[in-house]
Amino acid sequence: MTTKLQVFATKTFARWMRKNKVTQEDLLDATQEMVNCLFDADLGGYVVKKRLALHGRGKSSGARTIVATKFVERWFFLFGFEKNERSNINSDELKSLQQLALTLLSFEPSQLANAVIAGELIELNGDM
Repeated sequence: MTTKLQVFATKTFARWMRKNKVTQEDLLDATQEMVNCLFDADLGGYVVKKRLALHGRGKSSGARTIVATKFVERWFFLFGFEKNERSNINSDELKSLQQLALTLLSFEPSQLANAVIAGELIELNGDM
């Protein structure tokens, strides 16, 4: 049985996507790689780091994304940064992202729907 993946981006991450010309397809491809255990680091607290190639550049000189997941059906892109902007997130940022991950991953379907309607989360479905 195949589980339908639900992939979301926070409102802040969606702004970062637009600024860096990252497409929904890019993130859906990255999610599929993570489903296959291809990610760069497990940061604990249901947070992982995943490299993302930016257009015209490879993954090594591209961007890093921070994703919340339990490696099942829900994936939340929380934070993105270019490698040339910063090397990593600090411990305070990690703690905040882990708290956000726990909150988002505990959402009931109705809470997810309300967050999408309110524009706090953007569901990535490849249709846009």
